[in-house]
Amino acid sequence: MDHSELMVKIALAGWNTQISRAAQTFDTFSDADFQQQVSRGKNRIIYLYGHLASYHDALKETLGIGKRHRPELHAPFLQNPDDLQAVMPSVAELREFWNSIHLELEQLFASLSTEDWFKRHNAMSDVDFEKDPSRNRLSVLLNRTNHVAYHLGQVKLVKPEVLS
Repeated sequence: MDHSELMVKIALAGWNTQISRAAQTFDTFSDADFQQQVSRGKNRIIYLYGHLASYHDALKETLGIGKRHRPELHAPFLQNPDDLQAVMPSVAELREFWNSIHLELEQLFASLSTEDWFKRHNAMSDVDFEKDPSRNRLSVLLNRTNHVAYHLGQVKLVKPEVLS
């Protein structure tokens, strides 16, 4: 295994670990728990759950490996902050969406070659990529992995024993 293959393997293992931890964590919450704010005046759990799932749905387009399935969730979960008055999908609907998007990503990621991970992602131009090839698909995956970990830290404020 060369260094590039090892880097991809490590990055995918980190992603899989964080997605697994997130799934286990969110599964501990009841539907009513999803309405709790992580801290007074801050995001609710349902918002963070939808935010991550929507971001991961959009990740397919960023990486150039697929299309979003639920673009209508962009506005409530990515474009706007949490709003107590906003109409949200049900927790059951978000759970189904979470599971389907991560199963799809697992399959799509497995289909990418090592070389594919080091290609340009769609959020940058060819000119910018030529200047800085470190801003590649793999760097996006690493960034998204950290994003999941960040929001799991917020959720820990609600139920500290969940992530212990």
